[in-house]
Amino acid sequence: MSATGHKTWPKLTNRDEFRFLADLVLKHSTGDHTLVSLHDQQSGTTRFANNQIVQNVDTRRGSLHVTVAFGLRHGTAGTTDFTAGAVQETVARAVQIAHLSPDDPEYLPPVEPQQYMTPPTTRAETVIAGPARRLEYANEAIGQCRMENLEAAGIVSSSVATVGVAASTGLFAHEERTDARYSLTVQAGEATGWGAAAHRSIDHLRVQERTLTAIEKAKRGLEVRELPQGRYTVILEPAAVAGLWSSLLWTLDAKSYEKGTSAFSSKLGQPIVDKRLTLRNLPAHEDLLGIGFTSDGLPTVASDWISEGRLTQLVYDRFTAKRRGIDTIPTLDAPFLSGGGSSLPTLQELIKGTARAILVTNFWYIRTVNPTDLTLTGMTRDGTFLVENGAIVSAVKNFRFHESPLRVFNRIEAFTSPTEAITSETGKLLVPAMTLRDFNFSSVTRF
Repeated sequence: MSATGHKTWPKLTNRDEFRFLADLVLKHSTGDHTLVSLHDQQSGTTRFANNQIVQNVDTRRGSLHVTVAFGLRHGTAGTTDFTAGAVQETVARAVQIAHLSPDDPEYLPPVEPQQYMTPPTTRAETVIAGPARRLEYANEAIGQCRMENLEAAGIVSSSVATVGVAASTGLFAHEERTDARYSLTVQAGEATGWGAAAHRSIDHLRVQERTLTAIEKAKRGLEVRELPQGRYTVILEPAAVAGLWSSLLWTLDAKSYEKGTSAFSSKLGQPIVDKRLTLRNLPAHEDLLGIGFTSDGLPTVASDWISEGRLTQLVYDRFTAKRRGIDTIPTLDAPFLSGGGSSLPTLQELIKGTARAILVTNFWYIRTVNPTDLTLTGMTRDGTFLVENGAIVSAVKNFRFHESPLRVFNRIEAFTSPTEAITSETGKLLVPAMTLRDFNFSSVTRF
């Protein structure tokens, strides 16, 4: 076990300090264009395993990166030392690298000054949260599991960062961002249950609720039956839905679309999923992790990506967007997936209204099998159950699946209101739980 005391760190680089550093860089740069990027973060992580705290540490990491360009040649150098001498040396290295670099035909100068929205990127309670607060949450999870004679493993983390972008064009942006996360895996023999949460506010992690849900899933998984491979009606919890959507979102880039290698080629403006589904980017939503600006200094924007089942946006880099005449580049930092209608059922009501289905908590090891139609493979995890006559009757051995989101999200029977979903690939989304027909489980796993 390792631990550190909660000591006072130097304050994070504030707006005025970043402006001073940026002015210092621009003063000493001889390039045609210069871009300065700041990321200064204080973070803490508490890890636990086998019902014991195994780590409780705070770290501080700060970096400043400088990009200098001469025509189409550019070079980037970085430093973790924010003193004047170190910053000037970083500028000199970036200049040297730029002179030695070949022309980049897709290079564009930094953007001009922008107008930014002010999404809720920071919460005071997360800023002041330290090891003691994280220990409180970790011990709550451990205590609940000990009372059930189960084993707990997971993390509680909190961080606050200042992020900035400035350029010789007059561009300047700076904001503070907080992040709090909780993840728990409960072990009951060979069965596991899982829960996770992420929020700008550490007060919104709902640790007790997530812990009790993970415990219930682990206990339900103690007696497992094996079902044959085949096509089943499935009820996917939000994390499982998000796992499939994350793969879809990663393949929306405009370059592969234009090359004809994308599963979405020729489908812009066309239906790709159930017409009741709409995918939006909502950076101002208080339960998502929206940001004010991108690493290029472009503003994040609210936008519709899939509207009533039709694909309406692609992911553009600045060069491709300019070539296509797109002035406002849509962003996808805060995904929100919803279906139409009112008085939508809860997850429990989805289960209650289903004659027979497989309930899936989560997927893992999702990989692309066929990029042309976005066929994916992966495995169920952390709670897979048989539902019969509106009730969970037993756990079932995990399955491997082979399916495409472009197919399964056209076979929707019912869905809930959007709720929190955490995936390792995409981060945080708000998506509904869903009942889907004819989901292809291609084999039974060995565990």
